[in-house]
Amino acid sequence: MPVAPLDLTIRPLTGPEELDLFLGLSYLLDHELADDLAAGRRRPEWMWVALSGDRLVARVAWWSREGGAPLLLDVFDLDDSLPAAEREAAGLRLVETATAAVVPAGAPRPEYGRFVPAGWREDPAVREAVGSRVRVMERTGARMLVERLRLEWRAGTPVPEPDGRLRFRPVAGREDLLALMTSVLEGTLDAHGQLDLASGLSPREAAEKHYDEELAGYSTPRAWWRVAELPDGEPVGFVVPARNAYNPIIAYIGVLPAHRGRGYIDEILAEGTRVLAAQEDTVRIRASTDLGNVPMAKAFARLGYVNFERSFDMVWD
Repeated sequence: MPVAPLDLTIRPLTGPEELDLFLGLSYLLDHELADDLAAGRRRPEWMWVALSGDRLVARVAWWSREGGAPLLLDVFDLDDSLPAAEREAAGLRLVETATAAVVPAGAPRPEYGRFVPAGWREDPAVREAVGSRVRVMERTGARMLVERLRLEWRAGTPVPEPDGRLRFRPVAGREDLLALMTSVLEGTLDAHGQLDLASGLSPREAAEKHYDEELAGYSTPRAWWRVAELPDGEPVGFVVPARNAYNPIIAYIGVLPAHRGRGYIDEILAEGTRVLAAQEDTVRIRASTDLGNVPMAKAFARLGYVNFERSFDMVWD
């Protein structure tokens, strides 16, 4: 028998003072929301709720860099105590209503990303909760792009000293790094890089997009960015250590196609880790890689990075 739809009020928050209402459902990013609102990475008009009377049954929110347009739909929660049909119908109405108000007409929809436990498929309750959210997004036209490993190096984990096979220099400037990023896209195992190329961008255009939309936004010193070279000066790869609004991170790392399969990735990752570990306030370094990028995942594991979570990204074509 069909379930009667809930009588819902769907609206954005009226201001930061309604954050407690938004926190009526929970997710692991909750502790960041107040600071994000204060810094302009979130706005009340990007944080929407679906209410059945006074009961919060679903919520959704977008994130951005300070002062920018919404870049990522990264909070979407449902009241999992409701029957699946009810909660998913409420979630669908919320996402469609909020998206129409938040995302400008004709603009690309920001991708949906969610963090999940490393073993999320092994817990039936978690698996069902993840499945509910995925089903709602699929009904809006989204598709799963990639599942990723979230990785963490913790202070005190040993990092080997350079073995002399490579030497490292700072990136000389935007063009220096762009040339290497363009080359690295050949044969890339990264799903986002593959998506950019499949959309019709050339490798150079895809590299420029990544640089301008992500790397250029980091305020930490560009002197941290490293190019790896052979002793004769031939470039082998690069690493971009940085700090985002939350943690030190390995923002980007790559080995040029001609030098893959020779173990250079271990030395390049170690150099990026050393740069960040040398900062006095570093207690952890975060990174991520696609589940299907097995060589990169193994390199992180060899250096002592722990897979503490996973994430998945969904996109609208």
